[in-house]
Amino acid sequence: MRLTEPSEARIRGYLFVLKRSLPGWLPAATAGDALREAESHIRDRAEQVEALPDERAALEDILDHLGAPSRVAAAYATEMAVDEALASGRILAIARALGRIAVSAVVGFFTFLALFLGYGMGLSFLLMAVLKPILPENVGLIRVNGRFRSLGIDFGLPPGATVEGGYWIIPVCVVLGGLLLWVTHRSARRVLRRWQERRRELRAFSAALAPLRGAR
Repeated sequence: MRLTEPSEARIRGYLFVLKRSLPGWLPAATAGDALREAESHIRDRAEQVEALPDERAALEDILDHLGAPSRVAAAYATEMAVDEALASGRILAIARALGRIAVSAVVGFFTFLALFLGYGMGLSFLLMAVLKPILPENVGLIRVNGRFRSLGIDFGLPPGATVEGGYWIIPVCVVLGGLLLWVTHRSARRVLRRWQERRRELRAFSAALAPLRGAR
């Protein structure tokens, strides 16, 4: 269909809201790419449908299929965060990408939680290795009156508490901490790569269905 001025104004309004919804941490060039991609999608779909009997309804149907500007902005920001994480491999970038996925789906939340625990445990073991020679009486296997209390660091030991484990704990904690971080980091990258692949599959599927929707 050929877009009239009211339809052009509606598209400009949609793109304006989309621009305001994009997160501020996105580079200006990346935000511009997102707006151009959304506009191109809208206009491509508009060319494939008929304006009759109602041009306004036809355009609204296209925008409904694309999604609310806030949802499109969130999806685009998540994709950019995942791309950055996979390209850089930095833990902070991966954490941000996983955090964005976590708020978008229940499965993503539990995946983020499991990976967060993996990173946390790995860092805890490394911290134990660092603090053992500094605070040997507070790091190790802690028992209270002969009963196991914890394995780690405790600065508030209760009466009857004993700390077991000599300096051999240091290499053990270094190995365990490094291994946990390595496994968790590889798992996180695998999760992000799989998420990225699924997004591409969904986009390809949606593109394949677009002509069928326009023919209805």
